[in-house]
Amino acid sequence: MKKGIHPDYRPVVFRDRAGDFAILTRSTRTSDNTVEWEDGNTYPVIDVEISSASHPFYTGNARVVDTAGRVERFKRRYNK
Repeated sequence: MKKGIHPDYRPVVFRDRAGDFAILTRSTRTSDNTVEWEDGNTYPVIDVEISSASHPFYTGNARVVDTAGRVERFKRRYNK
């Protein structure tokens, strides 16, 4: 790798406020906001809208769409 052309790769906390979930990982993303982690160190924090803790597919709250009912209703309506 060439020196001086890559962004810094450092520890960052990604936090999902809706799911009350946070994870410490490494990233090139930066943030002015910080949070004190469980180990006592302060890390930049990036708030995300949705994660596996709040996504309907992973939480089991996903709605099943009745496509067969919609198709039948369409055929009845426009089958003239």
